[in-house]
Amino acid sequence: MARLAAFPKAWLNDLGAGGTMMLREWIEMSRAFDIDGLEFYAGFRELADAARWSEFRRQVEDQGLCIPMLCCSPDFTHPDPFFRREQIDFEKRWIDMAAGLGAEFCRVLSGQRRPDVSRADGIRFAADAIAECRRHAAERGVTLILENHYKDGFWVYPEFAQRIDVFLDLLREIPEGIDFGVNFDPSNCVVCGEDPIELLEAVKGRVVTMHASDRYFEGGTLADLQRLDQDPRAGYATILKHGVIGRGLNDYDRIFSILHGAGFDGWISIEDGADPGTTFEDIRQSALFLRRKMAEHGLGAHRRQIA
Repeated sequence: MARLAAFPKAWLNDLGAGGTMMLREWIEMSRAFDIDGLEFYAGFRELADAARWSEFRRQVEDQGLCIPMLCCSPDFTHPDPFFRREQIDFEKRWIDMAAGLGAEFCRVLSGQRRPDVSRADGIRFAADAIAECRRHAAERGVTLILENHYKDGFWVYPEFAQRIDVFLDLLREIPEGIDFGVNFDPSNCVVCGEDPIELLEAVKGRVVTMHASDRYFEGGTLADLQRLDQDPRAGYATILKHGVIGRGLNDYDRIFSILHGAGFDGWISIEDGADPGTTFEDIRQSALFLRRKMAEHGLGAHRRQIA
């Protein structure tokens, strides 16, 4: 059966370099959520010390949970081979980190959509880098997961393989296997005005994890969003907001029905909001919604009763 995790999107800066929030605070929050695991991010400042990876794994397991996924953002589409080599080395360390945390999955991306890199070169750069990282991951019992991402917060340009056609072209260059899969995020299709159901139907047989999120329009329309996406440097559109899962644009009945039909039994990780002031309750409500829908579609049941 599928299992449910949560990701601290609203607290990434607080948990990262320069922040003051401690990982134990995020771990202790899990008591209030009906979840099975906590997704970690490679940029958490306390993870810089490899000697502490087992410590954080124990802290999570003491809550009756596990760390199923490590979220990372390698950038493989730079034209400079020395830059790409550095990014491969970063990803390999993050794979080691995932293994040290007990995570089964480690995210990988293509890289930035640079105007001076052709589609063919970008796919080749990313596919070659992923192949090398995949070998490193397989040796450590970690599965790489390629996400249909939008844009890392520290990047200048959006994801090279953001759009469905490019993502599928890249995926065709990566052989199937138990050590590689897709991390599906429906909201990242919405961000660029595409249909997440179209992508899911195309990749459903390779989806092993999912980022569950939801978006809604505030002061704009889909047509406005599509116009904004013409700017390759555009950040997250201000007219598109994060919200409690189940209250936005994504059709979770269709998504979960397709996943069930494809035999999905992996992890679904809540990626909810960017406002620390509301995200605690948003995650709690999102978890309740997702548990209900997972049960309705035969994907899983409640782990525990939460007041």
